[in-house]
Amino acid sequence: MLGIWSHRQALAARDAGAEVEVLVLHRPVPPRAALDEGPRAAARAAATMLRQPWTEERDGLQVRYVPFVSPPRPSGYGSWGAWAAPPLALALRALRRRFAFDLVHAHNAVPAGDAVRRAGLRVPFVTSVHGGDVLYTARQSEAGAQAVRSAFAASRLVLANSSGIAQTCLELGATRTRVVHLGTDLPEEPTGRTGDPVLVTVAHLVPRKRHGDVLRAMWSLRDRWPHLRYVIIGDGPERGALERLAAELGIADRVGFTGQLPHSDAMRELWRGTLLVMPSVDEAFGVAYVEAMAGGVPAVAAIGEPGPKDIATAGPGMVLVPPGDVERLAAELHDLLEDSRALRDLSTQARQTAERSFSWDACGRATVAAYEEALA
Repeated sequence: MLGIWSHRQALAARDAGAEVEVLVLHRPVPPRAALDEGPRAAARAAATMLRQPWTEERDGLQVRYVPFVSPPRPSGYGSWGAWAAPPLALALRALRRRFAFDLVHAHNAVPAGDAVRRAGLRVPFVTSVHGGDVLYTARQSEAGAQAVRSAFAASRLVLANSSGIAQTCLELGATRTRVVHLGTDLPEEPTGRTGDPVLVTVAHLVPRKRHGDVLRAMWSLRDRWPHLRYVIIGDGPERGALERLAAELGIADRVGFTGQLPHSDAMRELWRGTLLVMPSVDEAFGVAYVEAMAGGVPAVAAIGEPGPKDIATAGPGMVLVPPGDVERLAAELHDLLEDSRALRDLSTQARQTAERSFSWDACGRATVAAYEEALA
């Protein structure tokens, strides 16, 4: 949720031969959720954000934070690039005096790509699209759509995280796109699972992730699978509603909410599961799917979403169900759990697909190839 994929892509690009330094656009304003909780929660959140060091080293990468202020997100997100551009321009010029970079890689058109464009630095840049630009920002307001289109038009190359997102970027003004899939770590070879089956979801708790569909499918399977459990890893504004739904369905004792975990802890919890079930919509890629598959945990996703479609095309390990169809979801889960031999085979195939197509090494090579294409 907090961008570990962008950090890992930077590391992968470095390991593939690029020299990399990182600037982070840092908005030291408490999120709306903290403000809604009251003055004390807002003050704690503000203090945490203001304690952020301005420079640090992470896994050998030099990281510098560039603070900026802007209007609240719901009404003004499309303009954030304009607010971030002046401090970013200063930071880029200061960086270039000691690090003669050839290219800037902006993660997301808004605010980063739009801010780089406005900064006026005569250095080519590429923009990565992870979904939000085209599935949210460009749809929410005319200002957002204009900022996305302007950033795409100014980018030498737009890096999309799936084929479907690449096509949408072209429709929004990108002149050249390249699909660069994100990667995952590969844990030690799974040793096999015993005990009661466990469904897992790793995601921010928001409506589009469709946790409620999984809870309703659990209720539908309550008699056939009385010991089936569901572990929900993550946090977000939907947590209270999901806890109430589990209680109303009478399955609260089978559902565990871990809250947000450090990435390594989340992966350990995920890889103990039987199936990752995340039938979400507006899913541009879905790193959690390939993370699960890398640990031998087959993934269940929704038909018609760009990311799951690409992952399923790469090889076995991904099962697709109609979005919003709880009955079909429950039937698919039952079929997967009932045939233990087929499930073991699918687990092995999922691991092989992740290793073959979604390693960080592959992501790093693809990222550097994109840089070279942009500079050619």
